[in-house]
Amino acid sequence: MPFMRGPAPIRRTLEYLERNSLVLKERVKIFSINYNIHGENHDGARQFVFWHLPQLQYKNPNVQIATFKNLTPSPFIRCYLENGEEVLMDVDYQSKDEIYERVKKFICKSEETLKAEDKQENPANFGAGCSKHCMCEIPGQIPCPSLVPLPKSWRGKYKFFKTDEL
Repeated sequence: MPFMRGPAPIRRTLEYLERNSLVLKERVKIFSINYNIHGENHDGARQFVFWHLPQLQYKNPNVQIATFKNLTPSPFIRCYLENGEEVLMDVDYQSKDEIYERVKKFICKSEETLKAEDKQENPANFGAGCSKHCMCEIPGQIPCPSLVPLPKSWRGKYKFFKTDEL
């Protein structure tokens, strides 16, 4: 499999990407991390980017995520919020796990919030396991074609072919 090449190919598997609980709050619009590729004090930030940034991108598709390499003497994370405020976190000499816990604590949704959001059912969903089995059960929709046949003008085989051929 071509996607299983390179350093730590497990990072590109769907199971690994979904396993993360770093779901940023709705007000976070831009997440940036600044670090250097050399230096002992930047090791935790490098490891965080290597292991957790793909998960962060996967769980937060509407957030712009930027990494800046070799531009700063000390590593830091900056988040820009929708009201123009900034959240700045110094991650100098911190391990990737400490950075993960800090990000999770300050700018991510709590476990209770995530569980409450999972329990909410979207009324637009229908099918097995939802409150509505078929779209025809929603008021204003056409009745189910299995019960009431559609008008022949709405069906392709009558609309696009001559009726004497059928």
